[in-house]
Amino acid sequence: MSGKRKIIKWSLIVLAGLFVTIVLFGVWFMSLLPPSPESVKDIKAVSPAELPYLTENIVPNRGKILAVVTSTSQMGSSGKSTGFELTELSRAYYVFQANGFEVDVASPLGGAPPAVIDGDDMNEYDYAFLNDAFAQAKIKGSIAMKDVDPKAYQAVYFVGGKGTMYDFPDNEYIQSLVREYYESGKIVSAVCHGPAALVNVTLSSGALLLANRQISSFTNKEELLLIPDAAEIFPFLLQDKLIENGASFNEGFMYLNKVSKDGNLITGQNPWSTWQVAELVIEQMGYKPKQRIITTEENSISVLETFEAEGYSQAKVAIDRFCTRDAMSIDRQLIAMHSIVAAMQFDLIRAVKLTRLLSYSNGYL
Repeated sequence: MSGKRKIIKWSLIVLAGLFVTIVLFGVWFMSLLPPSPESVKDIKAVSPAELPYLTENIVPNRGKILAVVTSTSQMGSSGKSTGFELTELSRAYYVFQANGFEVDVASPLGGAPPAVIDGDDMNEYDYAFLNDAFAQAKIKGSIAMKDVDPKAYQAVYFVGGKGTMYDFPDNEYIQSLVREYYESGKIVSAVCHGPAALVNVTLSSGALLLANRQISSFTNKEELLLIPDAAEIFPFLLQDKLIENGASFNEGFMYLNKVSKDGNLITGQNPWSTWQVAELVIEQMGYKPKQRIITTEENSISVLETFEAEGYSQAKVAIDRFCTRDAMSIDRQLIAMHSIVAAMQFDLIRAVKLTRLLSYSNGYL
């Protein structure tokens, strides 16, 4: 056999071996994932009346909070659909409601704004929100920003969604409301892409609102991993624009909770920051947030934060803290997702450690 043929032969053998290894790893990895529980079917029909957080120990009315969502349904000329992130509205909506605040929904254009619904991210609060006729009526009839009465609300909350990158930054009514609230001491809050509402706001003094303010939002790393051509699709990258306009950007671990509070300005990095942003709004208004059962997703975020900050061994301790032989109190699919993200970044050592962490949690099943 000629030398060239030997090289081809061994190359094919190596490629075949690599293919088999990848397939076997994939089969093993999938075996670690929990099967879709029957409870998923059950929670799709849950109503707000079935959530103890909303129905028990009811807090008297304390006023109103305005939630603002995007009216944009497409990412520029890319043809990619977008809208507001339902989970970033639903969870904050119920935190505000449970703590005594009525929530109105507004959007730049008014009417029925486009929503982004990801079934993999939904929990009982999100499905209850979809089944909440009162909440859905508020969304379908969202108030146009030009018709909002700023004096009617104690705080504003800008919901994320990539559509905000197009219709929040230059909206004069959004800018006016943010300026009025910030300067009067009312709370301005936002999560994920929601801080796009803040990027061009100028105060009465002529200074930019963001100057020397600590801000968190969806990061460049998070954006570009999901949309490699984001810099061409969006008018700007949100992290870059915030920094350009003077913000002190407070970045947390990728796809994990990170919240910044700078006076009456409260911002969160991504969807997993929603609960904390909403509850900090309640605290900033001088109230102790109503107690609720922490979700399995939040417990998983805590495990992953421990992994990133303290390493694999301490993350195992965190799993032991949340799980028992009788109850699995973490969302294992979230850990699997972070393992996949690490692999997408070609950080194979981290991917393997996260997969081992997933395998370790398997012992509680």
